[in-house]
Amino acid sequence: MSALPPQFTDWFTAKGWSIHPHQQTMLDRASEPALLLIAPTGGGKTLAGFLPSLAELSDGTHEGLHTLYISPLKALASDIKRNLRTPVDEMGLSIRIEDRTGDTSQTQKNRQRADPPHILLTTPESLALLTSYEDAPRMFAGLRRVIVDEIHALAESKRGDQLFLALARLQSLCPDLRRVGLSATVEDPGAIAHLLACHPDPCAILQADPGPLPDIKMLVTDEAPPWSGSGGKYAIPAVLEQVKQHKTTLIFHNTRAQAELYFHNIWLANSDGLPIGIHHGSLDRQQREKVEQAMVAGDLKAIVCTGTLDLGIDWGDVDLIIQVGAPKNVKRLVQRIGRANHRYNAPSKALLVPANRFEVVECVAALEAVKEGALDGDPRGPGPRDVLCQHILITAAAGPFEADALYAEVITAGAYSTLTRAEFDACIDFCATGGYALRAYDQWQRLQRRADGQWQLRDPRAAQRIRMNIGTIQDTDTLKVRFKGRGGKPLGEIEEGFAATLTAGDTFLIGGQIVRYDSLREMTVQVTRDAAKKPKIATFLGTKFATSTQLSQRIIEMFQQPGWPELPAHTAEWLALQRKVSRLPEPGRLLIESFPHDGRVHTAVYGFAGRNAMQTLGLLLTKRMEETGLNPLGFLATDYATLIWGLDPIRDPGPLFDIQSLRDGLERWLAGNAVMKRTFRASATIAGLIECNTPSARKSGRQATFSSDILYDTLAKYDPDHLMLNITRQEAMRGLVDFGRIEEMCARIEDRFDLITLDRVTPLAAPLMLEVGRVPIKGLAEEKLLAEEAARLMSTAGLPPEPSRKEWRVPF
Repeated sequence: MSALPPQFTDWFTAKGWSIHPHQQTMLDRASEPALLLIAPTGGGKTLAGFLPSLAELSDGTHEGLHTLYISPLKALASDIKRNLRTPVDEMGLSIRIEDRTGDTSQTQKNRQRADPPHILLTTPESLALLTSYEDAPRMFAGLRRVIVDEIHALAESKRGDQLFLALARLQSLCPDLRRVGLSATVEDPGAIAHLLACHPDPCAILQADPGPLPDIKMLVTDEAPPWSGSGGKYAIPAVLEQVKQHKTTLIFHNTRAQAELYFHNIWLANSDGLPIGIHHGSLDRQQREKVEQAMVAGDLKAIVCTGTLDLGIDWGDVDLIIQVGAPKNVKRLVQRIGRANHRYNAPSKALLVPANRFEVVECVAALEAVKEGALDGDPRGPGPRDVLCQHILITAAAGPFEADALYAEVITAGAYSTLTRAEFDACIDFCATGGYALRAYDQWQRLQRRADGQWQLRDPRAAQRIRMNIGTIQDTDTLKVRFKGRGGKPLGEIEEGFAATLTAGDTFLIGGQIVRYDSLREMTVQVTRDAAKKPKIATFLGTKFATSTQLSQRIIEMFQQPGWPELPAHTAEWLALQRKVSRLPEPGRLLIESFPHDGRVHTAVYGFAGRNAMQTLGLLLTKRMEETGLNPLGFLATDYATLIWGLDPIRDPGPLFDIQSLRDGLERWLAGNAVMKRTFRASATIAGLIECNTPSARKSGRQATFSSDILYDTLAKYDPDHLMLNITRQEAMRGLVDFGRIEEMCARIEDRFDLITLDRVTPLAAPLMLEVGRVPIKGLAEEKLLAEEAARLMSTAGLPPEPSRKEWRVPF
């Protein structure tokens, strides 16, 4: 298909548009079984994905479902539906377009199964649910194309694994199915293509013209960033000035708590009364939708936000992106930058605001990576088996199946292409019996083998329970927050752990408001408005990003320069002083500094492995130090270093970093640690061992945790080789504790240690010492006490307490 039908060319002409080269190529190659399109934000990649479908449907002869569109966000599916209706309606095409998400009514969902539209827009979870019904073969009978949008975002999580297993199922139902993947930010196109392809068949890759480089700089502020901290409060006057000068500004933060605090502080400084909103995933859906509608209408000058606005939704006339805090990941930064000037061949405009002095270096490294087009990301491991177990149960809910056929189908999914038959059979056995220690309990005997060798549900009524628990997104232990009183307005959710710290009268931030905790009623936090007291910072469900390995290596490479003209003077002088009194970290070596402070020996290990890995390293090193009589007292970790304080100095670091000893120490620590139980609960819920939703009720977070803890302890005692425990160990090692990065660091440095012993704190370690100082300081005098501690530490390190207010200038 190389030529568009006449009504399409007439429509393009009437709009004054011409078809982009990559859109034409997508038409020319529409018959290919799998095609990955990488095109810049605003480059019309979504239309490129849909053009072949619209052209094929334009003659009105196709009956039933033709194209399935998968997006990582419900809001994105809704947005695409709205945007797709425009050309369809203006060309007068008889094409039904509908979306199907968690917000779709049950009546409409039932109608869609009986009479599917030509184009259905949905999410991975809804697709998995559709494949679980007995009538799935009939519903998908006419399916010709699947479009996976923002495929990079799905490929990074278990949602992607679930999606690609569902695609394998669809391919069995529709052998001629064509797959299309769309993305603007792919660091490893070959790896994404492998996930999208029907293995062992290849997936072609089409890279569009990337367009102009983004206009990205560091924000110039009168006040220099502080030595430590992550709020970016110092830059608020300069940020407000930028907001005034632009139509709509998105102000991104890396965590929801940081966004809440920043929104509070920016409102306190917003003397001009600029309309500013806040948007993140823990806020009530109605509040998020209200902000989204205001954005589209152009009623907001700025939105303080998190990753909920990362992806390809076109929210109004955004012409500036501000990233507060180091981006941690170049690919994420590029994705966020693309939200501004959402047009082809129009450069996106963005400003970076480092939250502290070290983040200045990280931001400059990220800027250089963006200009070079060097994206980053961690390689994916094999497909997780807890998701495979859920897929097996979903398949059983749809009807009897043959194990041989299902195994052949599963290994066509790229992430599972190396799955062995023994691993697959272990998952079948788990779904059938629950495993050795649980096979005596009826509730976990879910499958049975028929006389003809096929597997089926032991109790057909179990299909309903399976469908109610489909999905890989794990609810954390969260509690709803509402204003007190009958029918009180919902505000959002906070974590149970944070709620447990609250007593009546405590205040905290949510949705940019200061509220006072009143009571906990029916698992809902009751609050009232109260701006009188300084609020606590609530904790929310959400990912805490770690600096990518590639970005960390760029920072270390920057340290090797003889000078740093690209850095502001105060940061360059800081690094120069570090080199003079000690040394800077080097590639392939591990810098360790030892110095006395306040009667304790401090050891700074500059591993640059990311916060999770450096936290784990601190825990393992202190345990190793205890075993060797070095008397550690405590530690803290950042993305780039671990600081340990104790009674004795390290003389020989080699034995402490023996990788096998570290691995053994991690195994012992994990065996009795809450991390393992948390990981077990998540994997066991996905695999179907634990049901959070039942026909009669939904379990609370505490109930589910109690059930999973009992199961974990039982299996650990009586069946330590149980499949779920093996899955849990793998997930914990590569997930929460990031041990893979420690292994990579140890392999990179081998035995090349630079142990420097000094008589005082060094310039590079001084910000770490401030993090120690933050812990015990509470109350209204906090900022003054922190400032005094900062001045003392900086003086000890030979650094000025703060640079001149006019010194913060960045030559970009």
